[in-house]
Amino acid sequence: MLIKAGFNVEIELSEPSYVVTLLDVHSTFEASVVNKVPFTASPSVPCETTRDTAGNVVRRFKAPAGLTSLSQTVTLSVSETFELQIGGAIDTPVGKIPLECLPYLSGSRYCETDLISPFAWSRFGALPAGGQRVKAIFDFVHSHVRFDYNCASATRTALGTLNDQVGVCRDFAHLAIALCRAVNVPARYINGYLGDIRVPAVPSPMDFSAWCEVYVGGRWMTLDARHNVPRVGRIVIAKGRDAADVAMITSFGAHRLSRFVVTAEEVREEAVDRLRTPRSASA
Repeated sequence: MLIKAGFNVEIELSEPSYVVTLLDVHSTFEASVVNKVPFTASPSVPCETTRDTAGNVVRRFKAPAGLTSLSQTVTLSVSETFELQIGGAIDTPVGKIPLECLPYLSGSRYCETDLISPFAWSRFGALPAGGQRVKAIFDFVHSHVRFDYNCASATRTALGTLNDQVGVCRDFAHLAIALCRAVNVPARYINGYLGDIRVPAVPSPMDFSAWCEVYVGGRWMTLDARHNVPRVGRIVIAKGRDAADVAMITSFGAHRLSRFVVTAEEVREEAVDRLRTPRSASA
């Protein structure tokens, strides 16, 4: 199926400053692109682009003082199959975990595995290792934490979420990741687009979303502690150990977010030919 996703954000800078963004779709989705309206900064400024070690698309530019508008729209062809259930996945012992996955077993800025480990083992240690234990962790986080935009905090950690029992999607993800790592399951933080596609629509304005990938049964599997049901139509923007690795906008000077619009919706099949463009036309 086709998903059309995009953003239009506006930041206000008090002085000319360098800005780094992770707003493009992840490099692993490039082959799925059908049409793209290139990343645009207005006023127009020279922009450097690279990929980091996680495959995230990183941009750097110097924005002038005042308002800078950032936008991009991309249409992708993605699977219409809902995500797999994890319950039957077998355990992957630490000695069999690929070396490149090992960083996702360690603590990080928002996922303090050392502090949360005693709780994780007392709560989940007696359960069968593998998919059953991971499912129990995500079921627990889903029921333990209350979603509330008004309680968002840029500094809340996994342990803070466990204690506060409230947060937004990034807090659900951080707590689930920390608990998984504590019981020797690699887990990483994902942010991206998740529209209300083939599920009942939510009336509140759309935001970027955060979820997890866990390494179980010899593969990375997608899980979402906030919604805790298989979904369709996720589009990854960035992957990291936690939110500190994948900040969408970082300015090296004070900035204020003055506009923030995110969209992701299914496109009707009859629009395929009209939307499809040659690969060379995409930026």
